[in-house]
Amino acid sequence: MKHVIVLKCGGSTLENLKADFFESIAAMQKKGLHPVIVHGGGPAINRRLEKDHVPTEFVEGLRKTTPQVLEAVEKALTGEVRRKLVQALEESGAPAHGVTGSENDLLQASPVDVETLGLVGAVDTVHTKRLEELIESGCIPVIAPIASSESHGRLNVNADAAAAAVATALGAGELVFVTDVDGVLRDGRLEETLTESSVTKYIDQGIIYGGMIPKVKAAAACLKGSINKVTIANGNGKNKNEDGTLKGTTVVKEPTSTDHKIEMLDN
Repeated sequence: MKHVIVLKCGGSTLENLKADFFESIAAMQKKGLHPVIVHGGGPAINRRLEKDHVPTEFVEGLRKTTPQVLEAVEKALTGEVRRKLVQALEESGAPAHGVTGSENDLLQASPVDVETLGLVGAVDTVHTKRLEELIESGCIPVIAPIASSESHGRLNVNADAAAAAVATALGAGELVFVTDVDGVLRDGRLEETLTESSVTKYIDQGIIYGGMIPKVKAAAACLKGSINKVTIANGNGKNKNEDGTLKGTTVVKEPTSTDHKIEMLDN
């Protein structure tokens, strides 16, 4: 697969995205890119849990998933969230099709810690055939991060981790975390490119702080395999690249010694 770009959309961000974001996805397709979306759904899940009177708790940032919680998560992600997301894309001229990671073992996972976290999984394998079929047909896959498990049936997977696994399996060149912030700002100006080491330096210096810290750390952690850059961008931001992709702060792999030699020769 060529020119695949995976976008992870968190639940809170999704609920505030405007038509311009979905139009930018359609623009990506017209420029020859192949968007794939992995979505969360925190607010919708919370509403479903409250409606079904299911208690919930978080352990180290992950939702402890009992069988009752998993059922509510699936209802929210494959119902309200996916329906609205697919509809918004299609209204913007971008054909889309919702899939759940547990369908046909698209995402296969193992439990992280059943005793502590319940039915929470880490992705082991991504079977890409269905995604490739959708992409080849001109359709945008919209993936709910529920995985299948040989030992536990279905597992709830963190959307960031699911997006990284999908991007790696598809050989995507870029992964984008769609957020409600423009990226990393330094003295009020957007830092368009950071390396893994500069992320650490900026955190130590206090330039990156608060809620941006876990975002840039997650971005840096995804730089493996074919993923050469991970971008943190505002879904409602006005800054876009010529190909329609969102412009924000892009975290890239450290340059190798070979890169330095090439740069010196170019100079």
